[in-house]
Amino acid sequence: MADLNELLNMIPLDQLGAKLGVDADTARATAATALPSLLAGLQNNAASPDGADALSAAIAQHDATFLDGGVDIDAVDTDDGQKIVQHALGENQSALASQLSGAAGGGVDLGALVQKALPILAPLVMAFLAKKATSSAGGLGGLLGGLLGGQGVSGSQAPGGLDLGGILGGLFGGGDNAGQQQAGQGAGGLDLGGILGGLFGKK
Repeated sequence: MADLNELLNMIPLDQLGAKLGVDADTARATAATALPSLLAGLQNNAASPDGADALSAAIAQHDATFLDGGVDIDAVDTDDGQKIVQHALGENQSALASQLSGAAGGGVDLGALVQKALPILAPLVMAFLAKKATSSAGGLGGLLGGLLGGQGVSGSQAPGGLDLGGILGGLFGGGDNAGQQQAGQGAGGLDLGGILGGLFGKK
C-alpha cells in the first residue's frame, strides 16, 4: 500500500527549503506536516458524494506522470496549488497554522512554514493521487484513508505511515521523544492526528 513516505521521498528538500528559506531538515518536517494536513482536508471534502465527485474530477485534471523522473519545484503551478488548498482547507487554514505554531515549539513557526509550503505541495499531492487512483481497489475514499493510515483524521497515530515524531524530534532538539513517537506526537507535544481530528473529524 502506498503511504506518504513514498511522496515525501520524491520531494527535493533542498529545493523546497530554498523556496521556504529554511534548511532541508526543516523543509522535510514542514512537508511531513503539510502533506497529511492537505489530505485530511481532501478526505473531509470527499465525505459527501458531491464532494467525492468534484475531487475525482479535479484529480483527473492533473498529470499522473508529473512525478516521474524527479520533481522540479520550479515547475509547480502554485496558482493551481493555492486553489487546491482553498478547496481542501478553506476557513481551516488559519486555525491549522495557529495550532501547528502553538504546538511545535523549538523556535520554529511550523504553522507559517506549512501555510507557505501548501500551495507548492498541493499539485504534487494531486499528481500523486492521479497516479495511485488507477491502482486503488477501494476507490477514492479507500485511497485517501490508506494514505492517512487507514484511520481517517480522527486517529491519534501519526498519519500516512510517517514517523512524524522522529522527523520533528530531530528538528526540535531531540531529547527522549520515544514515548511521544509511540503516540504519534512530535517534539513539543505536536499531535498532528489530534489537530486534524479536531478540525475535520466532527461529523
